[in-house]
Amino acid sequence: MHRLIEADLERWRTANNRKPLVLRGARQVGKTWLVQRRLGPKFDACITVDFEKRRDLHAHFEGSLDPVTLRAALELEFGRIMPGRTLVFFDEIQACPRAIMALRYFHEEMPELHVVAAGSLLEFALDKISVPVGRLHYLHVPPMTFYEYLLAIDKAPMAAATLRPSSVHSKASHQSMLEELRMYFFVGGMPGCVSTYRETRSFVQVFQEQDDLLATYREDFEKYTPRASQTGLDTVLHQTAQRVGDRLKYTTLDPDRRSDANRRAFELLEKARLVQRIRASTPAGVPLAANTNTKRFKAALLDVGLMQRLCGVPAESAMRERDLLAIYRGRLAEQFAAQEMIAWCQSNLFFWAREAKSSTAEVDFLTVRDGDIYPVEVKAGAGGRLQSLHLLLKTYPNCPAGLVLSMRQYSELPEQRLTFLPLYAAATVGEQRWHP
Repeated sequence: MHRLIEADLERWRTANNRKPLVLRGARQVGKTWLVQRRLGPKFDACITVDFEKRRDLHAHFEGSLDPVTLRAALELEFGRIMPGRTLVFFDEIQACPRAIMALRYFHEEMPELHVVAAGSLLEFALDKISVPVGRLHYLHVPPMTFYEYLLAIDKAPMAAATLRPSSVHSKASHQSMLEELRMYFFVGGMPGCVSTYRETRSFVQVFQEQDDLLATYREDFEKYTPRASQTGLDTVLHQTAQRVGDRLKYTTLDPDRRSDANRRAFELLEKARLVQRIRASTPAGVPLAANTNTKRFKAALLDVGLMQRLCGVPAESAMRERDLLAIYRGRLAEQFAAQEMIAWCQSNLFFWAREAKSSTAEVDFLTVRDGDIYPVEVKAGAGGRLQSLHLLLKTYPNCPAGLVLSMRQYSELPEQRLTFLPLYAAATVGEQRWHP
């Protein structure tokens, strides 16, 4: 399978001012696979130090963190380590916080050595130690995008077409891409699930893979305690999944627990990269983060496939639903759009909300492209009601146009400052960081 982030790994490998690389992301998004199967073969040797499996190696990091001393100790275990020719991979590095601290010294005293680290619960370890700013290079590994999914199931031409949402696509081609997106709603982008679907075309086996993944995440909940109860974490995760697209309040995530307990649980799920907070902002100017309202927020999950499994979406009836935006009341479509924007733009997400005595208004997302702010709505039908979007465009004339993700083909309404994009083209609404 091809991953878009491989281009970033190659740029890091060949950079002159390279820093130790830290791959962040939830469990099972493919961090270890990327290093061992894609990056490692480009070196004469790749040594993997798995700090969960090899607890005995922690002792080497308990004393001096001098890179020369550490390299000598690791060579006794793994063989010759040659800067420029050997890749040193610290896997599950969160299990050994002293190894995270050692990364800064590899940067300062042995920058010619390629060192990469990864960990599934890395954010928890980073909270406990001090890493000076500018000493490490971070990359976030998301689940597989719809584009990557299509490549994995041998539909490369269709994958390329999703990034060109123009009017030249025939109605038949448009419908084919929507049908494949329907499959993606249930397979999702977790690499193990995509691999299972590619090999078996069995949703039963995909769903079993998703259940196993969710069970693994729940096992990790033990590592979050005593900051939050396992039951509370599970409840907040389920409630967040069921309310994708809605504004959230901590008090409603688990009515049986206090608001502070729900807030801690949500923040822990954020650290584990299982949920993504979407903050309220205004399109008055960039950066969007400067105008956020911390009391208003929505959320998206890690992956659309895991979301539908958590919510118990009936796959059999959903597969017969013609309108993808009608499945589970449009929540899967909004989750998909959020997931694509996070992956392609590598940024925080924002939405717009206005509350007035007479009426309220809300637009699903705000995104930035070429320095301009674009509001983004996920809407069903060919002419879904867009009052909130029209109100935003009237209130903020600095926005060039509103973008509407829907089931219809690409079209423009310049007199209304609207551009309609097919839902499968969600990757194109923001500033793309990858250009396949």
